[in-house]
Amino acid sequence: MGFIERHGLWNAEQTAAAREIQERAESGGMTVVRLVFADQHGLLRGKTVTMGELPNVLRDGTGIASSLLAKDTSGRTVFPLFTKETPLGLPELRGAAEMVMVPDPTTFRMLPWSPGTGWLLCDLRFTTGAPVPLCTRGLLRSVLDQADGLTYRTGLEVEFHLFRLDDPRLGPGDQGQPGAAPEVGMLNHGYQYLSELRYDELDPILDVLRANIEGLGLPLRSLEVEFGPSQVELTLQPADGLGTADAMVLLRSAVKQVAARHGHHATFMCRPHLPGVFSSGWHLHQSMLRDGVGIFAPENGELTASGPPLSPYGTAFLGGLLRHARATSAFSTPTLNGFKRFRSLSFAPDRAVWGRDNRGAMVRVLGDGPSSTRLENRIGEPAANPYLYLASQLAAGLEGVAGGLEPGPAADEPYAARAEPLPRSLGEALDALESDRMLADRLGKDFVAYYTSMKRAEITRFSQEVTDWEQREYFRVF
Repeated sequence: MGFIERHGLWNAEQTAAAREIQERAESGGMTVVRLVFADQHGLLRGKTVTMGELPNVLRDGTGIASSLLAKDTSGRTVFPLFTKETPLGLPELRGAAEMVMVPDPTTFRMLPWSPGTGWLLCDLRFTTGAPVPLCTRGLLRSVLDQADGLTYRTGLEVEFHLFRLDDPRLGPGDQGQPGAAPEVGMLNHGYQYLSELRYDELDPILDVLRANIEGLGLPLRSLEVEFGPSQVELTLQPADGLGTADAMVLLRSAVKQVAARHGHHATFMCRPHLPGVFSSGWHLHQSMLRDGVGIFAPENGELTASGPPLSPYGTAFLGGLLRHARATSAFSTPTLNGFKRFRSLSFAPDRAVWGRDNRGAMVRVLGDGPSSTRLENRIGEPAANPYLYLASQLAAGLEGVAGGLEPGPAADEPYAARAEPLPRSLGEALDALESDRMLADRLGKDFVAYYTSMKRAEITRFSQEVTDWEQREYFRVF
């Protein structure tokens, strides 16, 4: 009996899917399988195994170093792993000990751009079979379990930049932690929102991306030219539960890999340090379903002139999103760079307000019936860990329902409304997260402590760097 069966880690659907993967491998056409998990930053880490090893993986999973959970976005280890101290209160991490990546067979894909390559998304377990509490996919699953049998449905609109790769900066002097950023060129001049001519300038590479995204089986809806130079947007069909988060980690990875293979550089960084670029956002559409039917839409007699066009459940869910907006921004906007997007009189929010189909509000209320009524939260950046973004949004909404929170009146002028401002920095967002006890209860206090410590180490490292701004401001005048 293998590790997976011994600990009862797969349900019937996963067991059946594993048999199909093995049968496909035996029929030929597959040479390797990439096993990956989404780390604390939403970046995919893992190993590639041969067909000879695949049966062992489908029986026992595969080991991987737990030190990956202690690293920031540069790959630096920010927690002690080789001392007598218990790292993060988890003795299983001492000495960078082994974890087990347990594949979820229902996530299997063949990668269209890499012939013969399969792909499997994994969950993390300790060697005892216990779940690793720092696994962000597991965290989202735990918050989904708090929804009292309701289904959390989400859809994404994600913006990113797509450049021509001029110089990958891979010389000996370019290495570092992190290494030098690549040099890139624009694919169009921008400033022509949804222009067909601008789209056609990008079509050669966008068509390659479309073919590979659809080849993965991801539910692509649209490809659009955004306002900024070399900026585009993709949207996906809504999905339930883990679906949107799983799709997002694969989508980001696919876009970057396919672009690189065709001489381009795709980045989901919110605001690249390039002349004239615009910030990119990730708008998350959300609704709750009971037995497949949306419950955010108001029924007869529930609609009021001053309140949102939502059911009492939807109204309280919206109230929770607004009440906990400052705390959840630590997950929806997890980089120092992302807070440069929150500007007045833009298509990004700067305060916690809602509006009826108003793109300046943080939450845009949309729809006119059970199947279409939803909340579009415009707070996120495309670099967010999808599991943490969705988990924090659902936790905030459920907390609003539990407390019967009211969202207040609509903001017809969202950039002038009297409302709580969104954090202006990552540090401010972390302060708000640490002080939000109700949200921490739903997400797990230990995880919140781990996450904030990780991010504060990132802030400390940034604060020790001398920036271009400081050089311009002080080097000559003083």
